[in-house]
Amino acid sequence: MRQIAKLMGGILLLFAVLVGGMGYYVHSALQPVEENKGQKKVIEIPPSSSTAEIGQILEKEKIIKNGRIFSLYLKFGEKSPVLKAGKYQLTIGDTIEQITAKMEKGEFYKDDHVVTIPEGFTIEQIATRLEEKKIVSRAAFLKEVNQGVFTQEILKGIPQGDKRIKYRLEGYLFPDTYEFKKGSTAHDVINKMLDQTEEVWNTEWNAKFQQHHLTRHQAITLASIVEREVRVDEERPIVAGVYFNRLAKQMPLQSDATVQYLFGKQKERVTFADLKQVSPYNTYKVKGLPPGPIASPGKKSLEAVANAQKNDYLFYVTKKDGSGGHYFAKTYEEHLKNIERSKQNEK
Repeated sequence: MRQIAKLMGGILLLFAVLVGGMGYYVHSALQPVEENKGQKKVIEIPPSSSTAEIGQILEKEKIIKNGRIFSLYLKFGEKSPVLKAGKYQLTIGDTIEQITAKMEKGEFYKDDHVVTIPEGFTIEQIATRLEEKKIVSRAAFLKEVNQGVFTQEILKGIPQGDKRIKYRLEGYLFPDTYEFKKGSTAHDVINKMLDQTEEVWNTEWNAKFQQHHLTRHQAITLASIVEREVRVDEERPIVAGVYFNRLAKQMPLQSDATVQYLFGKQKERVTFADLKQVSPYNTYKVKGLPPGPIASPGKKSLEAVANAQKNDYLFYVTKKDGSGGHYFAKTYEEHLKNIERSKQNEK
């Protein structure tokens, strides 16, 4: 009996050692990887991957120590999380819990470039923004703007061969937030922005522009002026109405924004000397609309031209009270009074 007892004790001891060793082995396999700790890696989990296959991928990329233990941990653990397929950026040294939590939530890694083009940006400003975001070079973008071949219907109204137009696609690249894949060309970028213009475009505007005796190109041109002149959305249809009134009376539009367009960079203030510039874009010297848009108008400015307010105003001046609004006048005498009001606000 003593011999049997010793044998059983030995077996139990061996079993305990084996269990303890196995427990230590499993515990160690589930600990964070220390080698190259802190290094980030982008890995991709294909659709319909099993936990065993996910474990193999993570072990191969040295994100975890043991793929099989990892898959058994997921299968028989308390939570048994469902991991989503996709691309992830994982950090060597993260715990199993951190890794699985990110993959369970689907916190996917996006390697696309994200860029916001604000309303009222000119082609040159767009080009600079894209270069700053390291999407495409400024030079390549500007070249493609004028020379690239695009098929969007929205472009059919652009006057062909008008050398007065500095950038052929000025005003036609819709201001929005975009995601561009790495390696996108200038053509890819422009094509996507033109597609967005067509997506946003309301076909009902076409008939309304015709009622105002405007071509689509002229309407976009006027909308670009409204975009650069007006900060308060509620005033956009009012200002559009002012311009329609001036066009009807064959008065110069006298838009500072069109003069600003001549300089490339926004000046703090337009001077009397600036107003003497000889250019088809100087609407102080030239009657009617300039040859083309001066910036990319947003949807609200396009809608403002389509639904311009019918009013008797011929003049407006900024209030200079911090509101961004304007004083409107029907006569030049009223306009002079509004200018004085504006000066008082500035003091």
